[in-house]
Amino acid sequence: MNVSHASVHPLDDPPTTDGGGGGGGNNEVPRVRMKDIQGMPGTPGGLALRICQFVFAVVGLCVMATTSDFPSVTAFCYLVAATGLQSLWSLSLAVIDIYALLVRRTLQNYRVVSLFTIGDGITSTLTFAAACASAGITVLIDNDLDGCVQNHCAQFETATAMAFISWFTALPSFLLNFWSLASR
Repeated sequence: MNVSHASVHPLDDPPTTDGGGGGGGNNEVPRVRMKDIQGMPGTPGGLALRICQFVFAVVGLCVMATTSDFPSVTAFCYLVAATGLQSLWSLSLAVIDIYALLVRRTLQNYRVVSLFTIGDGITSTLTFAAACASAGITVLIDNDLDGCVQNHCAQFETATAMAFISWFTALPSFLLNFWSLASR
């Protein structure tokens, strides 16, 4: 009767996986979890990135929304919508990071990291596109039309710069999450 039995290995001597015992030829190496790199979800670096994303997005949103003539330009409306979405996304993930740090849990679940990666990719792409569109309109108003006398060019430029900085702080979050998915 050839029945397999569970084997108990002592703590001192972990089981070998090299298959050199002449037996079954088990060549599987046990998977080693990647260390929590700062900037990934559930780390203090990740929380710092989320807070920076939130702060710069909210500043860009507030500066652009306080101008009286931003609704007349589609790119500026798009910037307000994109930075609003970026700020809500970053705030919600910052709350999740705070919770994970308080209860000392890691957020390296494949589904959670996949959700974070997709969300970061979408929001960072939208923020970057909105910042580029707003920068183009701001340059058009300032340099080509010489219309800064009657417009709020300084506020437009400030809001656009804040959107670029928010995108720049969202990019490491996306890349680290994507890298952690690829290394699984």
